[in-house]
Amino acid sequence: MSVRTSKFAIRSANALIGLLLPLALLAVWQYATSRGLVNAVLIPPPRAIWEALTDMARSGELGSNLWISAKRATLGFLLGGGLGLAAGLWVGFSLKAERLLDPSIQLLRTLPHLAVAPLFILWFGFDETSKVLLIAKAAFFPLYVNTFLGVRSVNNELFDVARVLEFTRAQTIARLVLPASLPSVFLGMRLSIGVSWLALVVAELMGSSSGIGYIINDARSFSLTAVIFVGILVFAAVGKLTDSIVRLAESRLLRWQDNRQGGGA
Repeated sequence: MSVRTSKFAIRSANALIGLLLPLALLAVWQYATSRGLVNAVLIPPPRAIWEALTDMARSGELGSNLWISAKRATLGFLLGGGLGLAAGLWVGFSLKAERLLDPSIQLLRTLPHLAVAPLFILWFGFDETSKVLLIAKAAFFPLYVNTFLGVRSVNNELFDVARVLEFTRAQTIARLVLPASLPSVFLGMRLSIGVSWLALVVAELMGSSSGIGYIINDARSFSLTAVIFVGILVFAAVGKLTDSIVRLAESRLLRWQDNRQGGGA
């Protein structure tokens, strides 16, 4: 068996193992609802959720609102994540910048999204600006913190190498510091993408006329529990998909790492 075939077999086995728990929960869920052990109005059976999903997909309602939500999450992540990456690099390199900026950034990081969402709506209205900025606020901090920690954890010997090679500051960052801090940066990206979707839910539930969050809020008003579950599952699926894409990029770009991927019986 070739190495490539072996890796594919291992990944397939891992994927099947990862599906065991969701499939078991789905079976228990279906059994409980079919036997009347739970209130089907509050927790609809999987069949009802699937029917609601297919109906919304056929009508185009699901696709159009998912596209709107995806655009908001992407713009917010690019804005907030980009600023977080730049700020993390700057503060990580400069003790003066750390003393000046880090205390205030850490203070702002503790502010919950629900607390600032009404202010964003008052300041920027109900249009796209308030939603994108709220998502950007959430996406900023994970990338900032992890980039800062990644830069500070770079081995000092690399800076000695940069001095020997007479690298400029820009060359030191591009050729030595960024590659060495990439594991922390990718972790920050994964966390940032995750909280971007969380902030999107808050933004769309607080005030929106489109998006998956709006569908959930509208379904709540009419007690359409199956539609609420559809929205929740769509958020979960898209969040998992984006996280998997980042993990794939991480595995490709960090092949040089010789880290233990897990173990134990």
